[in-house]
Amino acid sequence: MPQSPAAHTDDPAPTLRQSVCRWCFGGMSVDALCSAAAKIGYSSVELLGPEEWDIPGKHGMVCALATNVKSNPIPRGFNRAEHHDSIIEELRERLPLVKAAGIPNQIVFSGNRAGMSDEEGLEHCAAGLRRITPLAEDLGVTIIMELLNSRVDHKDYMCDRTAWGVELVKRVGSPRFKLLYDIYHMQIMEGDVIRTLTANIDAIGHFHTAGVPGRREFDDRQELNYRGICRAIVGTGFKGFLGQEFIPSRNPPESLREAFEICRA
Repeated sequence: MPQSPAAHTDDPAPTLRQSVCRWCFGGMSVDALCSAAAKIGYSSVELLGPEEWDIPGKHGMVCALATNVKSNPIPRGFNRAEHHDSIIEELRERLPLVKAAGIPNQIVFSGNRAGMSDEEGLEHCAAGLRRITPLAEDLGVTIIMELLNSRVDHKDYMCDRTAWGVELVKRVGSPRFKLLYDIYHMQIMEGDVIRTLTANIDAIGHFHTAGVPGRREFDDRQELNYRGICRAIVGTGFKGFLGQEFIPSRNPPESLREAFEICRA
């Protein structure tokens, strides 16, 4: 019986589940992206909105991470108490739908500092998240806050260092709240990627990738060793997803295939 293209009968099965971030491949429809990614061996296309959640399943895939709710864009987040009611109201509507769609994770953002101290931001974020994590626990959906760099791409963003994010995870105190450790962003902010992610793996629920500098493919023009990084992630026993979030400079399916092979661990 012939095997499907995603079966990889001639290769060992990857031990790290890989996903593709939809926004980086906007020149392709979601259906075309899912088809191409599934043939390579990807398990997920992520950062999809509700109207797109059913598409990965048609290709034997899942959506590993739901996009943000409208009241919680990157600059406007949990670090201000006056935002809590609107964000939490939307998340209370969103999380049951995420569960029903078989999506394991929902992304959220801290918001920008705008003069606020990091300690005050921690207090506000923890207070707001503790209002929604009981529902996430009941549903078995994990709320994921992304670590982003505030030097290049997201000026003034508060959740911009691993230590701050890990402290927030501790203060929230829920197994259904974790960090999205974006390797690209954290290389820009602090480096020391392998040691940092290994030491803090219990606080991490998801990973993102991209070449530094430039957010492109993993070639010899960038400074990260993704083979070594992915081996380190697998060595921790991590069972979540690693999402490819680079912007392709070449043929997208070719770049996705190269990244997939590099990130096999």
